[in-house]
Formats: sequence, structure tokens, C-alpha cells
Amino acid sequence: MRSSPKIIRVQLKINQNTESVLVGIVSAEPDYKLSLAINRKLKISLKNISPIILPDPSGSEITFSKFSDSSASHGQSFELISNRQGKNYLIRKLKNIDYIFHIHNPENEAATEKIILMLRGTESVTAVFNIDLKSLKDKYLHYIIQ
Repeated sequence: MRSSPKIIRVQLKINQNTESVLVGIVSAEPDYKLSLAINRKLKISLKNISPIILPDPSGSEITFSKFSDSSASHGQSFELISNRQGKNYLIRKLKNIDYIFHIHNPENEAATEKIILMLRGTESVTAVFNIDLKSLKDKYLHYIIQ
């Protein structure tokens, strides 16, 4: 009778820190100018990527621009998403906000506060709001939080 080989179990450690922080930005600047200003202020590299395309009730499509930077350390990445396209909104409950700045896997709360303060100090930014993800319910929220 042949003995069966010993089974070795290997456990993989996966970083479960999938925290997200949403920051609302009010700015009259077009998306490309705002992304350049944020790049200079935060020393990141937001680049235009494929936009968010939603169906319009009239049968056409609505396009919301999206800029992304994933070159930061510790798995942290940033996205700038337009919330307004003409009279249409990506997140209707946030009608007073022009852009959503998404911070994936923030290092810590102090670093997040520093980023918010730097965004407030950006020339073309009128206002910056911290958005509570737990209280926000919208059918298109999954386009932002992925």
C-alpha cells in the first residue's frame, strides 16, 4: 500500500484595507484644468481615462469624465470624477458638487485631512466637502466605488 503525500496548506495574506474616502469639490473650471491644478498641488499625476457612460431616459448617453492616478505608494490611488454633465448629475443627491475626488486606500485619517486641506488651498477650487459614504444611497454610486 502506497502512502499518500502530505498535504501542505499555504495561507495567502491579502490586504483587506479597501477603505474609500469621497471628497466633493465645487469648481467652475473645466475638468482638465482642475485635474492639472490638483496634480500641481498634490504632486500626483491624474490622467484622463475612459469616462463613465450612463443611459439617458431619452435614449441617448450621458458621459462623465474620469481622471485617475495609481502611482502613489501603499496601494493608494486617486480619481477625479465629474458629477455634472449639462443638467444631468452622476449622483443626484450631490447637486451642489461639481466633482468627486475619490481616495482609494488612504494611508490614515491625518493624511486624508492633509489632502483635503491642500484641495481647499487649490486656486480653482471654491469649496471642498467630505462626503459620508454610509449615508449616501444612489443607484449610480457603484460607478464611483469599485
